[in-house]
Amino acid sequence: MGAGGPDEVDCGGGRWPPWLKPLLRERFFVQCKIHADSHKSECNMYCLDCMNGPLCSLCLAYHKDHQAIQIRRSSYHDVIRVNEIQKVLDITGVQTYVINSARVVFLNERPQPRPGKGVTNTCEVCERSLLDSFRFCSLGCKIVGTSGNFQKSRKQQQLTAMGSDSEESYNSSSSHSHGVRHFKSKYNGGGGGHYSNIIDRIESFSPSTPPPTSTSFRTAKRRKGIPHRAPMGGLIIEY
Repeated sequence: MGAGGPDEVDCGGGRWPPWLKPLLRERFFVQCKIHADSHKSECNMYCLDCMNGPLCSLCLAYHKDHQAIQIRRSSYHDVIRVNEIQKVLDITGVQTYVINSARVVFLNERPQPRPGKGVTNTCEVCERSLLDSFRFCSLGCKIVGTSGNFQKSRKQQQLTAMGSDSEESYNSSSSHSHGVRHFKSKYNGGGGGHYSNIIDRIESFSPSTPPPTSTSFRTAKRRKGIPHRAPMGGLIIEY
């Protein structure tokens, strides 16, 4: 089984090599169970042909004719050099970084509480801050972001939000109409012309009566007439 080529499989709307998803799920930089006594037992290699988990440098002796890649670390996150991964995988749209004088890409997304101030571009999947020319922060985010299910999910969220707004508007309008119909049914029987006039005035309230302005509030609070002193206001009582 080779890396890429005819052995690629469909992973949700995009064609990816069969080793990519297993690679992203692996836990690297652990001690090799077979060569635990060796000082080179750290598992930082992966065989693209066997896909049987992380390997240490001593394990590569059993994979001489296979294609293997080396995983590296940056701030406790797994990365791979661009010059290695781009030979077997299309990394277009994934942001690259220069670490230890080598250009690398991250395997999986890295948590970020919130984008920094002035950020104009973020990862389409996890919203991590990116340079303007990139779409994804990692290989894992590219798999998710280019899948048909992810695009459908985002559109569905937008449609759901639009539907909720329409339903709320409809419910508000229905409640108003129901109140007017209830008033009509209650008073049409014996209210006469007086209640008909009230109903007509209710239905003509569009939009609703505006709140009182500051001018009308001062007018309503204005004191009328001249205040009068209380009858006993000037009386002094001595003991």
